[in-house]
Amino acid sequence: MSKKKIQGIVFGVIMSYSMALGMEIYNVAINQGINLNFGGFSNMTYLVFLDAIKETSYMGLFVILFSNLWGNRIGAAFAAKHCDPQKDNPYICRLLRQGGTVAVMCPTMSLVASVLFSVILGGAPIYRLPAIWIGTFFKNFPMAFFWNMFAAAPFTNWICEKIFRKS
Repeated sequence: MSKKKIQGIVFGVIMSYSMALGMEIYNVAINQGINLNFGGFSNMTYLVFLDAIKETSYMGLFVILFSNLWGNRIGAAFAAKHCDPQKDNPYICRLLRQGGTVAVMCPTMSLVASVLFSVILGGAPIYRLPAIWIGTFFKNFPMAFFWNMFAAAPFTNWICEKIFRKS
């Protein structure tokens, strides 16, 4: 396996789990009502993080699966349609790819979460799934976008630069 392929796999795993962890912290906090208390998310507890880590362990696998099946490809196609790294700023092209990927992965993972947490584990009737999915997507998209742009992607790029720095 080429060094570039290994780098891509490591990048994908770190990105998938950093996105899953951020989104799980956000959703667990909301499910526990943290955001409704005076002070909102400033009232975070360690239990939120513990529960989020448990959910991240398997939700990260879904992120890896769906990002490899279509999320990364569609995000790359979106960026290629709107940006040329030879002519345009490569950083802007990277941001467009991230935005395109989030635009695909957020509805995908919102559907996974809706089916898993609301229908299977929560007992909601299947006919409510479209409404639950739309609500879950509306709740998650702003967090997914900003978490990706300002936390997960910078962290993943930084850690991969440390792991794969040129000797």
